Amino acid sequence: MAETATLQVWDYVVIVLMLLTSTAIGIYYRFTGGRQKTSEEYYVANRTMGATPVAIGLMVSFLSAISLLGVSSENYVYGTQYAAVNVGYVIATPFAAYLYLPVFFKLQATSAYEYLERRFGSVSRTVASFGFSIQLLLYTGIVLYAPALALEATTGLSKTASVVSIGLVCTLYSSVGGIKAVLITDVFQSLLMLIAVVTIIVTAAIDVGSIGEIWRIADAGNRIEFDSISVDPTVRHTWWSLTIGGFFTYLSLYGVNQVQVQRLLTINNLKSAQISLWWSLPIACVMSLTTCLSGLAIYSKYHDCDPRTSGRIGSADQLMPLYVMDTLSDIPGLPGLFIAGIFSAGLSSVSATLNSLSAVILEDYVKPCYRWRNKEFPASKFAIVGKALALLVGLLCIVVAFLAQYLGGVLQAALTIFGVVGGPILGLFTLGMFTECATQRGAVTGILISLMFCLWIGFGQPKPAAPTLPVSVAGCNSTSSYDSSVTSNVTRAQSTGDSSDFYLYRISYMWYCPLGFLTSTIFGLIASYLLRFIFKEETVELDPDLLVPFLASRLRKRREKARDVNGSEFGSKHELNTYS
Repeated sequence: MAETATLQVWDYVVIVLMLLTSTAIGIYYRFTGGRQKTSEEYYVANRTMGATPVAIGLMVSFLSAISLLGVSSENYVYGTQYAAVNVGYVIATPFAAYLYLPVFFKLQATSAYEYLERRFGSVSRTVASFGFSIQLLLYTGIVLYAPALALEATTGLSKTASVVSIGLVCTLYSSVGGIKAVLITDVFQSLLMLIAVVTIIVTAAIDVGSIGEIWRIADAGNRIEFDSISVDPTVRHTWWSLTIGGFFTYLSLYGVNQVQVQRLLTINNLKSAQISLWWSLPIACVMSLTTCLSGLAIYSKYHDCDPRTSGRIGSADQLMPLYVMDTLSDIPGLPGLFIAGIFSAGLSSVSATLNSLSAVILEDYVKPCYRWRNKEFPASKFAIVGKALALLVGLLCIVVAFLAQYLGGVLQAALTIFGVVGGPILGLFTLGMFTECATQRGAVTGILISLMFCLWIGFGQPKPAAPTLPVSVAGCNSTSSYDSSVTSNVTRAQSTGDSSDFYLYRISYMWYCPLGFLTSTIFGLIASYLLRFIFKEETVELDPDLLVPFLASRLRKRREKARDVNGSEFGSKHELNTYS
């Protein structure tokens, strides 16, 4: 069995230089400009950021190291159908840009969840922000741990060193440099991520002769698949699940998620923010499709000697670093450049978490505690407390990362929660922005039912294993302990599991977000009508600014017409719809 090369001195030099550069950017913004002394500068950069760095920041915030390793392995193991998810992203972009984003721009709040308090009340704000906080903290811990585990198994780089170095460096530059440092380092780190992926494609093309040959080998191995049109929701990936699921996933991330909304609010006007959101789309699609192609490039090397079947690696997520060590270890510093790209993907995701969770904790928990005591949180302490919270969140992420190794099979469940929570929260915001009749009691009832349902189908056990495409070890050397005739095979587009498995547990994970959205909105509306009747709640005026633009315009015109008819200033006061 072939031995895997390890990192050399020059590789570590490249990795250290990347970490030092990221740290230096944070220190620079700590001692320049306003020096991050106000919450306005620390969390939204005084709304002075340009569209380009924000567009790149939007892309890399959720393109974690897990995505970089996972999308490539997805195409290696399951084929190219996953690339269709980009169609859902394209369709969802105008919805996020022209319906959801204008509402947040009118609000101009640091926390996206302040909208929920103004629209419904404090309970809805607390429920949503708490769910978001737990979800993001768990996800970020896994973002730190999973790549570190893959790198340790394939490069010899210590798992502990990876987690601590990424966690501490990210905590340092995020806490001292604020959102400006986070966005500028995102630009630097995205370049390293792209270099890492392109390097794999180029070296594979040189090795086999051309990109066309990579495609031919993948096609011969049944990896090229764009024809899965089954309407069966238990089929893992189809055009329907990827397009619809991608649509709602994109909206949950780019339409109402604190991380992305906060980045867009660093721009001083709505039109520029919308341009930034549009620019992030091709950047994200190019990165996604390039990473998909890198999976086929890796397959071109291992198509006749699968490293998992031959026992060289234990999981598909280790394919990319294994390829780099097998192919590029003879070139000093190049494997280190790839590892720097993986680290950059981790840094960008963790820094997004630190800054956003710090803002949410300060705005949604610390400041309300002061108001409950009839006090105002001192403005002079905003930045200091914000930095302390970012530091605390960073340390918590490191702790969660180390605890992740004891979760065993729950690791995949911890990743699933990202989609499971996103759909219900999207439904809650949509109820507020797209309806005038939803009440707090109804909206909270809807999201709680939706969360319980999604957690049930997302975490319910036993989960059937997803079918994989054929692999072979026919080309492995004779020293392998595996029979060279070993292959595994499946039928395309089969459902996940047989009919004996509980149906809801067999539903593709791409449907979790749409289902969460639908159950949250439908039950929220039903509960609003029923509970309004039961508690005999009176309808109060709603601030038009809390609705999407076309509904806000219609509401204003209706009130103007009513004033003309009644000859009074009906509706002059913007009372909030705060049923409790």
